[in-house]
Amino acid sequence: MTKTLHHRACHLCEAICGLTIETTASEDADLQITSIKGDTQDTFSRGHICPKAVALQDIQNDPDRLRQPMRRVGSQWQPIAWDDAFALVADRLSAIQERHGQNAVAIYQGNPSVHNYGLMTHSNYFLSLLKTRNRFSATSVDQLPHHLSSYLMYGHGFLLPIPDIDHTDFMLILGGNPLASNGSIMTVPDVEKRLKAIQARGGKVVVVDPRRSETAAMADQHVFVRPGGDAALLFGLLNTLFAEGLTRDSHLPVDGLEDVRQAVSGFSAEAMSPLCSVPAAQIRQLARDFSSAKTAVCYGRMGVSTQAFGTLCHWLVQLINLVTGNLDRVGGALCTEPAVDLVASTSGGHFNLWQSRVSGRPEYGGEFPVSALAEEILTEGEGQVRALVTVAGNPVLSTPNGRQLEHALDGLEFMLSIDLYINETTRYADLILPSTSALENDHYDTTFNMFAVRNVSRFNRAILPKPEGALHDWEIFVGLAQAFAARTGKTLKPTMPPAQMIDFGLRAGPYGDASTHKLSVASLFDHPHGVDLGALKANLAPRLKTANQRVQAAPPAILADLARFAALQAPPADELLMIGRRHVRSNNSWMHNYHRLVKGKPRHQLLMHPDDLASRGLCDGQRVRVSSRIGEIEVEVMGSADMMKGVVSLPHGWGHARPGVRMTIAMAQPGSSANDLTDERQLDELSGNAVLNGVPVTVAAA
Repeated sequence: MTKTLHHRACHLCEAICGLTIETTASEDADLQITSIKGDTQDTFSRGHICPKAVALQDIQNDPDRLRQPMRRVGSQWQPIAWDDAFALVADRLSAIQERHGQNAVAIYQGNPSVHNYGLMTHSNYFLSLLKTRNRFSATSVDQLPHHLSSYLMYGHGFLLPIPDIDHTDFMLILGGNPLASNGSIMTVPDVEKRLKAIQARGGKVVVVDPRRSETAAMADQHVFVRPGGDAALLFGLLNTLFAEGLTRDSHLPVDGLEDVRQAVSGFSAEAMSPLCSVPAAQIRQLARDFSSAKTAVCYGRMGVSTQAFGTLCHWLVQLINLVTGNLDRVGGALCTEPAVDLVASTSGGHFNLWQSRVSGRPEYGGEFPVSALAEEILTEGEGQVRALVTVAGNPVLSTPNGRQLEHALDGLEFMLSIDLYINETTRYADLILPSTSALENDHYDTTFNMFAVRNVSRFNRAILPKPEGALHDWEIFVGLAQAFAARTGKTLKPTMPPAQMIDFGLRAGPYGDASTHKLSVASLFDHPHGVDLGALKANLAPRLKTANQRVQAAPPAILADLARFAALQAPPADELLMIGRRHVRSNNSWMHNYHRLVKGKPRHQLLMHPDDLASRGLCDGQRVRVSSRIGEIEVEVMGSADMMKGVVSLPHGWGHARPGVRMTIAMAQPGSSANDLTDERQLDELSGNAVLNGVPVTVAAA
């Protein structure tokens, strides 16, 4: 028996924690994982590990995971050879486009796409050949307001200032729970220790959330806010900063600040208080505390992205950092300088160059809001979607009105899924193509290094050999592209393996001077614990991608949206609003088929304040019916004083017990899908991002 230690990072969430993985091998047995622990020598995560990383071996050994292409024949699934699968896709998709046009094929790319570098480098090698405008992704149920606000203000959707958590004296967190998410558009392993370090050096952590979350519980101050009211709170903060002379000059070149001052002049703390349910005096004091801190940073995440004014929220977050002198400042909000720089190597993007066929939703970066996907399939007429390609995604559980999308998927002429499982979405596919597992392929984090709280780099080598007959995800896309090009007479550009692409990116990046080759894939092989490239520093001014290379504080599209906000009315006193919830053992809807992640106390319940239970004649542990405009579910309710009155919380990603799903452990779990209640018509009108927080519901005994 031979034991070997390997070092790589986990990429099942944004923390990218370094791991030490022990394998054993004997002459007559395959390589086996015997231990997964945090790598104490990792330059970034410093030994931190969360439950998801330990579950990597469960994914590897899961009997439900697909290991060969599968074709659906009636209600049965049958194996199919790779070349036959590629030919089938080419024939079906090309035939549909020949009959109905290029836009008759749609694409949906899920959240795991950014966790696999082969998907990042090679998915478009095939998907771009389809030349369809009907492209969708998880971005518009997660983070589109982040990217749109940065695009409008800084000229590039990836110029996302990140909290300099290791040096700040005051951290204001809105709608984020990093203790559960390990960051989220803030790559920050070991976040609890980093937050406690702020407190240890005399700083302050303030969390604004309708629920006293795990992060709020350890903060110095927790502020309850009405779901969907964050924009009002932020307007009140910004107005106070201007009105009380609490602003500081910025070193950045800025246009439009006077326009901003005038635009928010009517949004005083007193006027905003009824809209956010935060007392005006508390809003004003929070603004004073933020401005008086030596360094401070405002950070907004899921709770402020997935609401009706998500883009306004992120614009206001940026402005609060800007006008207090904390944007592009150590201890404030800084842009990462990654070794593979997507800002330097890609265009800034585009917005609203075309609109969706049915409801006229704007594109961003060539993608429509995913809330429009079902209607594009169901609405007849020229341009109707008749085929779908899904990549590492489960939109039935992850996007608004999942039941409507189920109905739509059931009527498609053809559906291809690149996925490891037969899940709630892929059960409708005609063909599923599974790639190798996370431990069987290399990986380099191009995306999460863009959001890191420190400049770092590492190349993660495969731990286990690629099984005979299996293909990596990038090889699947190359095979699909070759078959489709041969079928349609298109000419393919040459390509190369992902590692070679990353090597070019490293050598061309800020740490890989072409003449000295300081950083390359080969050099990273010599640093299995990662390479620390230094703390974040001011860099935004020279990286601005706006037309005049100045920060645009008052983008016309955002100022135009103020009229919609100004029309907002105070909520009814008896209104009940639903928000989401995340747990450290979950990552969206794709981590529930592993025993070590679902064991322990149930986490699927609807949380509700005891007073709200009592006023409806309900009791703790009772089964209740939760209803919204689009449907109803049944679920157990749990009384919790951590909830704001008038707010209920249901976690995302559950509700697996549906016909045709082949995920044994997940199907055995209780719970219902929150997206059987979220409304595809409720959107941030500016960006098109889905509203998943602040959904009006009623709760009654089942």
